[in-house]
Amino acid sequence: MKHTAPLLALSAALLVGAPPAVAQEKEDGRSLMEEGAQLFWDGLRRELGPALESLRDRADDMEPALRDFANRMGPALADLMEKIDDLSAYHPPEMLPNGDIILRRKTPQEMQDAAPEGEIEI
Repeated sequence: MKHTAPLLALSAALLVGAPPAVAQEKEDGRSLMEEGAQLFWDGLRRELGPALESLRDRADDMEPALRDFANRMGPALADLMEKIDDLSAYHPPEMLPNGDIILRRKTPQEMQDAAPEGEIEI
């Protein structure tokens, strides 16, 4: 406890006496903060570069399969959405013990109870 007062005084003196890092400029006109940010981004690019390149390669490999999936499933999903109408008219999906998944439609009373009263401000 005896040593904390001198340490606090020394810290305060250093903080008061030191000019802020933003005010310090190098010869090329950039501040130390700008220089630090540039170094940070350069390091980040070096570290993440190989991972991003690998991700790009995988995305290129997956593109034909994803396009085929979208072409096949797009019409089926559109038909399903026409049959379902408004998703808020249904309870969350339930999985039965046999593995079947069901969507229960809400009753008119449940729909009325869920409707907000008054105006909705957007």
